[in-house]
Amino acid sequence: MSAPLDAAIRNFIGHLAHERRLSVHTAAAYTRDLDSFRRYCEQQQVNDWGAVDIHHVRAFVSARHRQGLAPRSLQRQLAAIRSFYNYLLRERAVRNNPANGVSAPKAQRRLPATLDADQMAQLLTIQGDDPQALRDRAIMELLYSSGLRLAELLSLERHAIDPGAAEVRVTGKGAKTRIVPVGRKALGALQDWLKVRSQLAKPEDQALFVGPRGGPLSPRTLQSRLRRWGRAQGVAQGIHPHLFRHSFASHLLESSGDLRAVQELLGHANVSTTQVYTHLDFQHLARTYDRAHPRARKKK
Repeated sequence: MSAPLDAAIRNFIGHLAHERRLSVHTAAAYTRDLDSFRRYCEQQQVNDWGAVDIHHVRAFVSARHRQGLAPRSLQRQLAAIRSFYNYLLRERAVRNNPANGVSAPKAQRRLPATLDADQMAQLLTIQGDDPQALRDRAIMELLYSSGLRLAELLSLERHAIDPGAAEVRVTGKGAKTRIVPVGRKALGALQDWLKVRSQLAKPEDQALFVGPRGGPLSPRTLQSRLRRWGRAQGVAQGIHPHLFRHSFASHLLESSGDLRAVQELLGHANVSTTQVYTHLDFQHLARTYDRAHPRARKKK
């Protein structure tokens, strides 16, 4: 029942990439977390994954907590260890999962930042008819219209948009495909961009959004462009790609109250992930109450 530490991790990462089809970034995060646990085990003279027990895992979590690792990061590391041992169990390399029953300190739930409807309208009213400005407006309209993740947006190919059906086909986490509506404003901005796309794109480029010298637009370039537009449009809050997704979900839930529909549009596997937006919605209702209710308003 032996499982060499390094080899088992490499096999698990290969399983993530080829069988579960997780992204390169996710696989890299698993590698970092498991390497951290491997180093701890080696310091404890444990050289076989089958020899690890629940006390080792608890001691590892306590040690990392004393080193100042945030609760959210500890939860992620525990999830990586638990997943890794589930894989080892499947491979019959160990007899049990020592991470089961171990919990990390609870993290304070942070609500995602959003823009309100007026701020979003201010941001999206950008000037300029050069190809990069038209591309950026199409990107921002699509992010807000359809709630896409950054990786989902950048992986779109030019034919992913169906203007007639007003839909976009998206490949999300775990290589799962979903179809999301595209709003009228976003369709118009995309049409404007596609008219000038050839001025930036190379003939062989399939990506919907390309960089200034052709080729797929990079995440770093897009993030920089969004920050630039935020400053140019006078929006005080820092602008980043996920802000559009958060705003999309919050505004949609605020208007419809349909949590399941928002979950499906966002591509969340678990509705509990979507529920954070109900807290945002409640904050909006609480502010409205404070402004409007006779017994809540402060005396001037």
